[in-house]
Amino acid sequence: MTATAEAEPDTQQDSTSTNTCFARFINVQKSYDGEQLVVKGFDLDIRKGEFVTLLGPSGSGKTTCLMMMAGFETPTHGDILLKGAPINGLPPHKRGIGMVFQNYALFPHMTVAENLAFPLEVRHLSKAEIQRKVERALAMVRLEGFGDRRPAQLSGGQQQRVALARALVFEPELVLMDEPLGALDKNLREEMQYEIKRIHADLGVTMLYVTHDQTEALTMSDRIAVFNDGVVQQLASPETLYEAPENAFVAYFIGENNRLQGIVTEYSETVCQVQLDNGDRVLAKPVAVSGVGERTTLSLRPERVAIIRGESTGFDNRFSAEVREVTYLGDHLRTRLSVCGSDEFVIKTPNAADHAALRAGDVIDIGWTMQDCRALDA
Repeated sequence: MTATAEAEPDTQQDSTSTNTCFARFINVQKSYDGEQLVVKGFDLDIRKGEFVTLLGPSGSGKTTCLMMMAGFETPTHGDILLKGAPINGLPPHKRGIGMVFQNYALFPHMTVAENLAFPLEVRHLSKAEIQRKVERALAMVRLEGFGDRRPAQLSGGQQQRVALARALVFEPELVLMDEPLGALDKNLREEMQYEIKRIHADLGVTMLYVTHDQTEALTMSDRIAVFNDGVVQQLASPETLYEAPENAFVAYFIGENNRLQGIVTEYSETVCQVQLDNGDRVLAKPVAVSGVGERTTLSLRPERVAIIRGESTGFDNRFSAEVREVTYLGDHLRTRLSVCGSDEFVIKTPNAADHAALRAGDVIDIGWTMQDCRALDA
């Protein structure tokens, strides 16, 4: 399955024309040895000012696509366009693209100001113009007064801000980011996510971002392309990817998920009944199944499962479950249950006094709607 921007129902604007899209991959393939493809028929249209993330596990092909856009790798097949013009044969320094790497790639012998001035000097700007742009870039990343320091005198978060400022200082229309926050600790990483998102909103620059961190992708992106084995599994907004995954890989790569396997016993276009491997029957929304007899994996988000107390008619599926483990996580509780033939069934509930009373060994009733349970590929 190859997902394209043209096929994605979530994108309401027309991104199929080179008149409306800013950057474009057209049936791009890449092989390093002439035999095995690491990118297989990649199609993507990126609108001007959009923040698009390539998300996937290591070795899935996402970084290779970024490097082909930057000019550090050449496609084996297909075309890459920037503002409607093919750039396959254009060297990196002539593409006018900003680049931010995971290891910052700052010059250690230069001050912060000299690092930022470098891409302007090679473009032969005047000293006055260089000074103005450097000061503006430092203010953009909130590092005014740091121009005379060297990279070794900065924290990891500050170095990453300088790397971002250097990518933006010559005012490129497209900025590429390759796992830029991977070397930061959790708190700094979260802070920089919102900082990059703020800068993107302020400048309106187009960004193509690579990460394997789903939280980063969900937090920052307008759209996300989920990669696996060189193929885009789904291209959509963060909300659509989380709420409406099209296949099992996307469902389990984006967020936590309960997986229940079984066989379709009744089917229509809007609802199917699945007999689980333990014999229980579940009503689900058919997404990647097409008829009776097919094996399927059901996808159900933990927060979509409710604890039922007393009589309730609001759930298509209702089961008794035994509590195995309760984990306190501050704003919510993560409870592991034994139900529907699985000892790893998880629910997430708000941190309320009645839920906090759950203990291992308790038997509770849980329920969920058919719409929240998606029947995907086996």
